[in-house]
Amino acid sequence: MDIMPHDPPDHRLRVLFATSELYPLAKTGGLGDACAALPAALVALGADIRPILPGYVSALDTAVHKRTLGPLPGGGLLLLGRTPDSFLPVYLLDWPELFRRPGGPYQDPDKRDWPDNLRRFAAFSAAAAQLAVQGDGHGWQPDLVHANDWHTGLLAAFLALHDGPRPPSMFTIHNLAYQGNFPLAEARALGLPDALLVPDGAEFYGQISCLKAGIRYADRLTTVSPTYAREILTPEFGAGLDGLLRARAADLVGILNGIDNELWNPAADLALPAPYDARHLAGKRAAKATLRHQLGLDPAAEGPLVVAVNRLTQQKMADVVLEALPALLDQGVQVALHGEGDPGLEAAFRAAAIGRESRLAVRIGYQEALAHRLNAAADLALTPSRFEPCGLTTMYAMRYGALPVTRPVGGLADTVTDIDTAHPEATAGTGFTFDDPTAAALAGCVRRAGNLFRDPVAWRRAQRAAMGRDFGWEVSARRYLALYGDLVAPEVQTRPRFLALPPAGDPPPHAPRRPEPICLEAAE
Repeated sequence: MDIMPHDPPDHRLRVLFATSELYPLAKTGGLGDACAALPAALVALGADIRPILPGYVSALDTAVHKRTLGPLPGGGLLLLGRTPDSFLPVYLLDWPELFRRPGGPYQDPDKRDWPDNLRRFAAFSAAAAQLAVQGDGHGWQPDLVHANDWHTGLLAAFLALHDGPRPPSMFTIHNLAYQGNFPLAEARALGLPDALLVPDGAEFYGQISCLKAGIRYADRLTTVSPTYAREILTPEFGAGLDGLLRARAADLVGILNGIDNELWNPAADLALPAPYDARHLAGKRAAKATLRHQLGLDPAAEGPLVVAVNRLTQQKMADVVLEALPALLDQGVQVALHGEGDPGLEAAFRAAAIGRESRLAVRIGYQEALAHRLNAAADLALTPSRFEPCGLTTMYAMRYGALPVTRPVGGLADTVTDIDTAHPEATAGTGFTFDDPTAAALAGCVRRAGNLFRDPVAWRRAQRAAMGRDFGWEVSARRYLALYGDLVAPEVQTRPRFLALPPAGDPPPHAPRRPEPICLEAAE
């Protein structure tokens, strides 16, 4: 593929959007939703944006109108297809050895990380960097590269270390806790540049950190909520990278993620037994009755139906929810849980439901349609987190009239306003918040919500306030578009690419553990 010149400056802004997930081609959580909805919103605003995604089995099977553009020097084929829903053009890196596998994007069917994940996402990042610098060989070359999370962190580094002309890069941190850390020996075996393997590069406490590479080398940084952008500058939430982030604070912007208001719309959701909206809630009552029947919950229970649709992880406080279950059930609520994650937590929730089937329903796994039905049926949505970059699950719940029970951290603090249950008529609250990450605090918050549930007028007022929040992407997409414009401005192109970093200091108590050494063959 020959290097192609840029079009005249009045052409539509061309953005290569690199991501490891893109719904409906691949999704494990909120990353897949956000990386599908933001490009679609940017296209609606006039940008020419094209995601690039690894060629997983699910992506190759789901994408439509696929055609091969040509081989890549490092290996694999570059395909161009479209998403079946928004018809968004998307590049796929078809490399069967690396990506055509059973299981998920990052793990095998037994939920063990693929041992060659560094090689897989280094190869993906290298392919995206080549596409960014040389174009696709068929008339398209980006003005800007937008990379997302650790899986594309090396993309920003490859571009910054490129000797010739290259487009500027933006890197979005979706979750600082997932860092893509691997032994340095692995990185050396793959032939990654020596400049990356030092503390002033992407070395991180004796490992290579793909996330640090993105933070270190991208021209601009964003994260997915304003509060999280401030939190990650502190040792408590910085996951060992707060020093680097403070050094780059002038380049960091927090922009709250949005949701797809067409996909998550109770007035037009075909997964529900009946449509409804904030003014006409009969369909929500029908959804609750139907779900109770399907899950075997007591249809005559008078307390609120509490739903948890979330990953079963420490971050999402699944351990605290498990501990709080007896106290919640003693309050007379019903609980329906749907999610997957830590195998021990999965087994514990299954065990907790035995003998309580009329009050507690547990469905391990993830089904998109079931998630929609659960939000529609719920009175309350458990969405607590120890830390939370954004919290799309909370937005989905509010859109469907399920009031969240959560903690005011990260994006949740930007999303949920606590209801003053002593004076509900005087507040525009949209949910219930608690501070301490404990079972007692969670149960107390649910008890407070249950008291308001017994006041139908106040409850409907709170539901309508929650459903009235606009979490659509347009406002956030306009902010991204403005940042893109700043990055491609001529004066930005002349600024230094690198910055002096502060000393690393001692590793924090919560620094990531070093993975077990893995012997890999060098990449071709």
